[in-house]
Amino acid sequence: MLIYSLSLSVDGFIADREGAFDWSAPNEDLFRFHVTQTRELGGFLLGRRLYETMLVWETDPSMRDSELDAAFADAWCAIPKIVFSRTLDSVQGNARLAQASVAEEAAAALEATEKDVGIGGAGLAAAAIELGLVDELRMFRNPVVVGGGTPFLPPVTEDVPLDLIETRTFGSRVIYERYGRARDESD
Repeated sequence: MLIYSLSLSVDGFIADREGAFDWSAPNEDLFRFHVTQTRELGGFLLGRRLYETMLVWETDPSMRDSELDAAFADAWCAIPKIVFSRTLDSVQGNARLAQASVAEEAAAALEATEKDVGIGGAGLAAAAIELGLVDELRMFRNPVVVGGGTPFLPPVTEDVPLDLIETRTFGSRVIYERYGRARDESD
């Protein structure tokens, strides 16, 4: 399955009008949950900005200062990553630049593993959603309204029916919502 998972505000934004997302920093309980979910991935497709944001987990030794940070860094570094960028000439860590379309790279990533594959970066995920490639949405809804910024979901031209699979509330009052694409019996 191709999974799009990010933290967002109550009003649906992954970053505010200035591009900040410090309001989404996880507490220990939620971070442990992220580590577990990251370990379950067999690949990750990401846009340039998310790649650059997450690169610190592969390159900065200070990101391993705690046992939990080290566990996340280990899990993140183990995942093969495909970076979509029009401006980067090279990437570091366990990553390569995309050579094909989003659909082709997603299919290849899913074929290369028995595990689920993540996708992240608002623009890249929007393209995959528009193509009907995303199987699950995993939202970590933070108790804040930011009033604008980068939306979690793109505008769509047709309804996308979903099935609620799971919800969970963390001690930080973050609500985890997991949705799967509703499939017709003919699918």
